[in-house]
Amino acid sequence: MKKKVYILLTDTGTLFTKSIKKYTKAPYNHASIAFDYELLELYSFGRKQPDNPLNGGFVKEDIFKGTYSYYPNTTCVVYELTVSERQVEKMKRILNVFIKNRRKWSYNLLGVLGITLKEPVEISTSYFCSQFVAEILRRSGIQLWDKIPALVTPDDFRDHPDLHLLYEGYLFEYGPIKQKMNS
Repeated sequence: MKKKVYILLTDTGTLFTKSIKKYTKAPYNHASIAFDYELLELYSFGRKQPDNPLNGGFVKEDIFKGTYSYYPNTTCVVYELTVSERQVEKMKRILNVFIKNRRKWSYNLLGVLGITLKEPVEISTSYFCSQFVAEILRRSGIQLWDKIPALVTPDDFRDHPDLHLLYEGYLFEYGPIKQKMNS
């Protein structure tokens, strides 16, 4: 039986994202993975506290109470990826390891710098956002690129033919989010 997972790429417009954008020239610089169309079960590596960009690591993102709530003009793109039920089960098992050990994970800032040099920087307890999403997919048997997760950027998701575009625009205008806000 086929299932869907969702890849959310965002640009909050923060100083950190503006800095990345100057280098990458890409419209989105943060990647997350969701297991539902509404993006309620959304995971990534990013800010642990919305008002502290220096404290990063594994996060279950909350669009309404987390970092995004501080940035109402966040732009985004939502992609749908068709996978097998078994692959989703694997992803969730892998994700549970991250959840159970959430305090041990840190943000791989050196890895972000490594991308600029095309030299992967892999630290066993450290990821950056797109590296994390690519790693979850890879470990569940989904190899979208011919490169290791430590070299995958958010922009790589935009160009992949297996990802089906669902929405592009303001995050808070995305149908399920807008509907929840209005209810």
